Amino acid sequence: MTSIKEQAAISRLLSFLQEWDNAGKGLRTQILTTFIETNEGKTGPELELEFSQGASLFLIRVTTWLRIIYMTGLELGKILRSIGIFLSAVSSNRYLIEFLEIGGVLTLLEILGLEKIKEEDKKESIKLLQIIANTGRKYKELICESYGVRAIAEFLAKSKSEETQEEVQVLLDTLVHGNPKYQNQVYKGLIALLPCGSPKAQQLALQTLKTAQSIVGATHPSIVDCVLGVLSTVHLEVQYEAIELIKDLIHYDVRMPLLKGLVALLIPPVKETSKLQARIFSDSSILQITTQLPVFLQQAAAAKTIGILARNDLNLAEELLHLRVIHSLMSAMGNTDHSNSQRLASLTLEYFVQMFPLVEEHVRKSMGEELYQLFLSNAEILYTKIDSIQADILAANKANVTRDSCDCINKSSISFFTGSDDSNQTGFISDLEKIHSESKE
Repeated sequence: MTSIKEQAAISRLLSFLQEWDNAGKGLRTQILTTFIETNEGKTGPELELEFSQGASLFLIRVTTWLRIIYMTGLELGKILRSIGIFLSAVSSNRYLIEFLEIGGVLTLLEILGLEKIKEEDKKESIKLLQIIANTGRKYKELICESYGVRAIAEFLAKSKSEETQEEVQVLLDTLVHGNPKYQNQVYKGLIALLPCGSPKAQQLALQTLKTAQSIVGATHPSIVDCVLGVLSTVHLEVQYEAIELIKDLIHYDVRMPLLKGLVALLIPPVKETSKLQARIFSDSSILQITTQLPVFLQQAAAAKTIGILARNDLNLAEELLHLRVIHSLMSAMGNTDHSNSQRLASLTLEYFVQMFPLVEEHVRKSMGEELYQLFLSNAEILYTKIDSIQADILAANKANVTRDSCDCINKSSISFFTGSDDSNQTGFISDLEKIHSESKE
């Protein structure tokens, strides 16, 4: 037999639920506002005490209302925040199960794809998915089984809010950890994001891919073209993350395709550059945008990446020689349409010349003494000193230095052509790394 106090509490609960059932949209919004203000941060037992052991009855009503009106986009924020109070409460697993049983995950994922719903409301949906994913492996699997990875990745690509995109990254990172059944699905979803048009989404996807790659272990073949494609970006923070990922990927089975791809980028396809020349003849204003042509941006980024990789691993530098990287670097140095390609290729070539004595002989022979002396004096600003004939000499060079021809490497002769000591060399080989680090800013 219930006490008078318990009967009074039950009566208040029934009255509250009846008020909700009879209320219109305006009054329900007020009820939710009050609920959020008075209950945020409460534990499961505290919520039960507040609702006389009937909190689930209110949660079911709020969730049902969400499923009825979510496609209209009206007042979603308060509904989602109210549900979040239940799902995030300590000792509240029963609320989570009740929410999931009536299709809560599918509703949250559908919200992400609806155009009429505000960005802020979609962010609240992401936060609820974070709570669900953090609860355990089977809940991560439920999200993935509901085609969640695709919905979440597409939202990341389309979102206009960097703050929201960062919340999405947290969710994807959660889904790739402790989720062996679907970690490959998340990994492939991140790769699929790389060609998207959102620089922030690209940056976050690259960051998360570094983590995902170490968890998954095996690489997907498409990652090579996708990561190299990102090097055409004008956004240095994106380029920085792409290079950081490449530094990891060379330790996997895509090492050789990556190196070949980087060397290939040093000499843009004739078709692409011919298109540019045709546009310049027909429209002189095109001259102003040549420095932003994607293939030239890739060329410059490839030169920088090769320099960073070679400096970090002498064996890798030898592999690059086998791929005729010297010929390709000199060709890039002759690209008068893009000074940054010339500068970065020149810096990278300087490193190879310092490391491999035989490279120095081939480069001197290909350049000629006058041009070679200009190169020695200051490789970084060589592009400002050469004339059109010298640029043509570089672009059409016949240098054929391979790993096989450099079978004798004298590491002690690193500073042989400058006559300087090791401290100068140490300063030089950090130049490319400094340039790369500045890209993160």
